[in-house]
Amino acid sequence: MKKSLLAVAAIGAFASAAQAQSSVTVYGILDVGFVGSHYNGTSAGTVNAANVGTGIAGSPSVNASSAGFGQSAESTSRIGFKGSEDLGGGLAAIFTVETALSPNQAASAFAFNRQTFAGLSKSGLGKATLGTQYTPIFDVMATTDAAGMNNLTGNAVYTGNLQSSTGTYNDGVTAYTSSGSAPTSFNAPSGAYVTRASNALKLQSDRMAGVQVQAFYAQANQSQTNAAYNGGNNNNTAFGVNADYVWNKLNVVAAYQSFRAINGTAAIPTSGFKAPGGTAADFGTNGSNNSTYAAATYDFGIVKGYAQYITNKAFAAVDNNFGTSRTAYQLGAKSFITPTISLYATYGLGKSSYAQAGSAYANFRTMQVGSDYYLSKRTNLYVAYGAFNQSSPNSAAVSTVSSLSGMNYATGIRHTF
Repeated sequence: MKKSLLAVAAIGAFASAAQAQSSVTVYGILDVGFVGSHYNGTSAGTVNAANVGTGIAGSPSVNASSAGFGQSAESTSRIGFKGSEDLGGGLAAIFTVETALSPNQAASAFAFNRQTFAGLSKSGLGKATLGTQYTPIFDVMATTDAAGMNNLTGNAVYTGNLQSSTGTYNDGVTAYTSSGSAPTSFNAPSGAYVTRASNALKLQSDRMAGVQVQAFYAQANQSQTNAAYNGGNNNNTAFGVNADYVWNKLNVVAAYQSFRAINGTAAIPTSGFKAPGGTAADFGTNGSNNSTYAAATYDFGIVKGYAQYITNKAFAAVDNNFGTSRTAYQLGAKSFITPTISLYATYGLGKSSYAQAGSAYANFRTMQVGSDYYLSKRTNLYVAYGAFNQSSPNSAAVSTVSSLSGMNYATGIRHTF
């Protein structure tokens, strides 16, 4: 009897130890509130009713506004699961599954896959993960943006998931997606960089002597017989790197990433982004997109200062004489005026160029201000305002250049768990 009891106790102790070596955490953000917006856009070219309000070529002047209870203005609402299993010797298996949420839409509560990956981590070395993941620029921008990469307009370096590549404003109500593709239209406030990619392998080191580095590679290639379109190859590759250095109150980051997509089953454009009679998708599947980001922050005690730079160049794959380039600079500041109240402000400016006959270009300016009141470590109230303005001195040169302006304001509550 004593032996039986000892055996049961031993089995129970072993089961408890095995269970303690594995862990799963449920986490997320719910962000709801009141969101308002105003948008004014003009575009050269013949009026096309199908393009009303999109800000692309052929659109008439449009003046629109919205106001109502909305969502995800400060942070994209989400739910995620992450876990690890201790494999011994400092080695662990890890995973993350995360999807965006639309709390104000009963019909489509789950919006899109933000990241889903699995991999291994080694204490003192780093980790390797495979799946849908954030890009190198997105990872280092998370700590170097004074506005916290919110989803309102008015950020020169991070355009947000609720601001589309056609320059539309964030109404905070309708569902949204993250295309993660190269920009296909020419509107300066959007298309700063690709935020995430699937089929991606990420290698990230632990922080050593203040430095953490990351390498990123994504690939999704296939081939089929299709003589009409260059043999039917469909090759999609991406690579990138970043470095993050922390020394006392100084943080300096740099990142580069490159995406290239060749789809032989689609007509390849030879005179600009679109094949004759084609669609914008022709560029998205036959183009390259390269982005560079650099930033620094310094905590002065009373206020924390931010300086950011980003450039993005996108070209047609078969002729790099046709493409867009976008460069932006942004300064920001954030301060806790009390232990529970913070204020932030950003100001950015930049230029977009269209590399085609006529050398069309546009200048743009952005700004944001906001405040958070922390009821606890997990719950805060917020108010925020953002605005942008884009001017096109020679918009007649290429019909896809548009002059536009817009603003957002929001107030709400955000809870993290």
